[in-house]
Amino acid sequence: MDRICKNCGSQLATENYFCPNCGIKQPEYSSEEIETKEAHGQIQEQRDTAEGDIDFQKINGKLKVKNSQQKAVVISLIVSLAGVILTYLTFTEGSPLYKAYAVTLISIFIVLAGLIVALILRSRAKKMKTLISGENVIASWQLSDQKKSEYASFLFQNEKEKNKAILLITTVLIVIIFGIVILLMGEGRGVMFLMMVALIAIIAAFALGMPAYYRNKNLNGDGVILIGRKFAYINGFFHNWDFPLSGIQKVKMIEKPFHGLYIKYYYFDRTLKNSEELNIPASPEIDLGHIVKQLKEK
Repeated sequence: MDRICKNCGSQLATENYFCPNCGIKQPEYSSEEIETKEAHGQIQEQRDTAEGDIDFQKINGKLKVKNSQQKAVVISLIVSLAGVILTYLTFTEGSPLYKAYAVTLISIFIVLAGLIVALILRSRAKKMKTLISGENVIASWQLSDQKKSEYASFLFQNEKEKNKAILLITTVLIVIIFGIVILLMGEGRGVMFLMMVALIAIIAAFALGMPAYYRNKNLNGDGVILIGRKFAYINGFFHNWDFPLSGIQKVKMIEKPFHGLYIKYYYFDRTLKNSEELNIPASPEIDLGHIVKQLKEK
């Protein structure tokens, strides 16, 4: 007896515990099917092997996942190349930048920064590739437009409130510092005041504009979710917790702000310990319990 996948509509054989097309766990067999298969000793064997039989590379191919990190590598290398050209021009007679050694220093910095960023992103691109190929993926699914909208709205509200608090604290500090300087100045107080206002305006535009920018990015994202043991790709954004002194701090199923998966991971950098929280929407058909179990395994 053939069945239909509840998630993607593909035809399934009776023994399919996971959909071979989208990887989603399927409902339990009917009582009649269970009796028939238990009589032949088939059910447990099928369940034990079903997960390993999922071809995530095929599934991800259908999801049309692109390696966004690879594009970033190319951009970084182009920036480095531009720095090399600028450096060359500062040593070329007849060039408008000839002997502009300040530009030389800046361009060398651009070259080095671009190369370092390219190396970092190249490493991330390789990790992303293992998700797309299915090598390190635990689960993958596609967000509906409604889920994607819920996700984008949640991130927008969350980041907006966070940035408002940071903006308030930053503004107070700027006013205090500039206020003291203005009081101590004999001349040029008006110019200093205008500089203070301009600085606050720039920071405010950034703090209030970035949440809107990322909301738009998420609304226009590919809607693809790839979950790996140490990486995750969420609607166009790549996250990884495979650094030294890093890992998953908490993982669980959630119902608020939407049904889905919650992952909190930590890492150490020059500012010591940091953490990131991921709230990942999912449809009810996704076997989140299985994913949580996999992520908790060492």
